[in-house]
Amino acid sequence: MIALEVVFWLCAALIVYTHLGYPLLLWLLTRPRRTRKRASMASGHVSASEREQSTRAEIDGPALAPASGMPASTPSVLAPEDPAAVPFVTLVVAAYDEEDVIVDKVADALALDYPREMLEVIVASDGSGDATVERARAAGADLVLDLPRGGKVTAQNAAAERASGEIVAFSDANCRWAPDALRRLVEPFADPAVGYVCGQVRFADPGGDNLEGAYWRYEMALREMESSLAGVTAGNGGIYAVRREAYIPLPPSGSHDLSFPFALARRGMRSLYVPGARAEEKMVPTIEGEFARKRRMMVGLWDLVVGEGMLSPRGYPFLYAFELASHRLLRYLTPFLHLIAFAANIALLGRGWVYAATLAVQVAFLAAALLGRALPLAPLRFARYYAMTTASIAAGLWDRARRGAPGTWEKAEGTR
Repeated sequence: MIALEVVFWLCAALIVYTHLGYPLLLWLLTRPRRTRKRASMASGHVSASEREQSTRAEIDGPALAPASGMPASTPSVLAPEDPAAVPFVTLVVAAYDEEDVIVDKVADALALDYPREMLEVIVASDGSGDATVERARAAGADLVLDLPRGGKVTAQNAAAERASGEIVAFSDANCRWAPDALRRLVEPFADPAVGYVCGQVRFADPGGDNLEGAYWRYEMALREMESSLAGVTAGNGGIYAVRREAYIPLPPSGSHDLSFPFALARRGMRSLYVPGARAEEKMVPTIEGEFARKRRMMVGLWDLVVGEGMLSPRGYPFLYAFELASHRLLRYLTPFLHLIAFAANIALLGRGWVYAATLAVQVAFLAAALLGRALPLAPLRFARYYAMTTASIAAGLWDRARRGAPGTWEKAEGTR
């Protein structure tokens, strides 16, 4: 019984640690850096550019344009206006049946506050059966690849191979960038040790019951602290960039968001988060839709953790390995930790009132998650969101075991 108690409390502790303890520990580890930065600003030992960037980060970026909700255009301080002083960038948009949004996306890319002669826009159509290719060409994309159906990553690989830029940026077809987003995104590449940079995606709420926006703010706070400590452990698909020389062609089951940061860390390169590089896309309206989206994403998890070697501790700097274990590996284990803790708790009934209490807490949480579908109360909705997104990890792995590695992709319902 002692071994069973150890198992129960260890599982419970790991669940609490990965969701609450790790963020607190990150905050404590990065606090001296924030203090030094504020002291430097107060003493005037920073440039005007650094002071503006820090101020924007503290107030969560530039003011929003009232009409669109996107950040208003502001004079850029991240790069000179001389085109020769900014890197040549290729912006890749992988698209599958995106005829409804591709024209706006290309227009959005061409309207960026970046020298046009230093920007190449590539649309990689992944076997689209609609008018995506024709409309992308008519909208003014520099190159449109009409590819056979092979999956998002396959399309991105093909586009990266054709890219001319020294920096290759990526965006989703339904994602809109702030005018200065690209400048802010590429500015950290002035440091040759930086291999990957992601920006901040804000989710527009279409009026459903999904709580992804709240969860994403939590995730972005973690990534900002990770970025200042040892580098981010994951990015996002809406706005990110990588050095072309550091680009890694991934298998169809791969994910740039999850694979690039840890793979580049093994090469001695940092992956950073720049909150001032802003983008916006429509959120999946319902928690059920979010569950389905995350389930599809998690199908490739086994290939990522085992096949691509995330699990192997070799090659990482110590602090980055700490981040990866705390934020990624433990998070992926969470559904199984819950199941083990629940089963152990049942077996421990009769060993004291504390196990009756912990089981009651778990049952109450599950009841709240079930009630969250019918009653729109915030605590119940949070319980339901957590339960379903945690379950999506196990569901994705189950799909992987039944059907094999994924290849093709589908748009999340309600996001266009």
